[in-house]
Amino acid sequence: MTQVTQGADKDTALWVALSLIQGIGSVTLCQLLSKFGSPDAIFSASKSQLKEVVVDVIASAIHQGPNHDSVAPTLTWLANPQNHLITLADEIYPKILLEISNPPAVLYAKGNLDCLLKPCLAIVGSRNATPQGEKNAENFAENLSLNGLCVVSGMALGIDGAAHRGALKASGATIAVVGTGLDIVYPAKHRNLAHQIATHGLMLSEFPLGTPSKPQNFPRRNRIISGLSLGCLVIEANLDSGSLITARLAAEQGREVFAIPGSIHSPVAKGCHQLIKQGAKLVESTEDIMSELQALLPLRTLVNTSPDGSLPKRANADPEANTVLDSMGFDPVHFDTLLSLTGLTVSALSTMLTLLELDGKVSPLNGGKFQRLN
Repeated sequence: MTQVTQGADKDTALWVALSLIQGIGSVTLCQLLSKFGSPDAIFSASKSQLKEVVVDVIASAIHQGPNHDSVAPTLTWLANPQNHLITLADEIYPKILLEISNPPAVLYAKGNLDCLLKPCLAIVGSRNATPQGEKNAENFAENLSLNGLCVVSGMALGIDGAAHRGALKASGATIAVVGTGLDIVYPAKHRNLAHQIATHGLMLSEFPLGTPSKPQNFPRRNRIISGLSLGCLVIEANLDSGSLITARLAAEQGREVFAIPGSIHSPVAKGCHQLIKQGAKLVESTEDIMSELQALLPLRTLVNTSPDGSLPKRANADPEANTVLDSMGFDPVHFDTLLSLTGLTVSALSTMLTLLELDGKVSPLNGGKFQRLN
């Protein structure tokens, strides 16, 4: 077992070496730091001193000293100026995270660390989101970004990905907290999105490099998403959704919880409705969120938005388009039902639906149904 590099990399190497020891998580590492003060002092402690804090097998592993071979890949990764290790001892460590019961002792980061200096809002929701849900997530994220907030989410499919995309369209201030090592992209479909976030925003993980996607990682990831944020907005969630875990953690951490209501017939609205019954603020526009957070934010000029969170748009001048949109409501509706409601011919309705789809106002669904997006 070789020794860690001396000099500038020594402290970083010791932090990494500690975090890589089997059985040492954030809680244990924080307990060790509380007892001994620094990683260097932890590795210098006697086995009997270590056993006052940890079990024998962990004390023995620490007492053997740091293993350079295990640390070397991380130090190589950190040689890239885009990559960072953030520890509890660093000035850039988010102070808001220290308020939670189990703050991560070490965070791996890729991208723009300035994102950690901004006030944040978490946006989470269903992986199996509806087109309207994804549109809402993108619109709200874009406009919350324009109002000075950094959007935090988990880079999952569905609502998470849409929230990151919306923030990237605006200021680019978005943080993706992931449940894997930062050398792994999960889900693989979001490889391009991960690259964009790393370029313009920030990727963040408490898991060492090489950590694969495991179910138990994501609840741990969720406490960081909520912990970084002043509040948590839930957009579409089933009653068994992991997003409700994030919302519960947010409430336990003293953060604001917001939820967007949906159709009473939609399974992905039931989680949001449950949150609202439990006291979450019902959200219809960006202002609903900004007004609640106003006392926690710097002076601002609100960017006004439409009720669905989108920027104001020119009203469609075509009366037939308005007729179709008014007839659709916001629940999925079958083509034949629209024929009956609008009184249009098959050809005219087909043409109008195509134009509305190209304009981003309507999305086709399976089974001959359509859904209004805004």
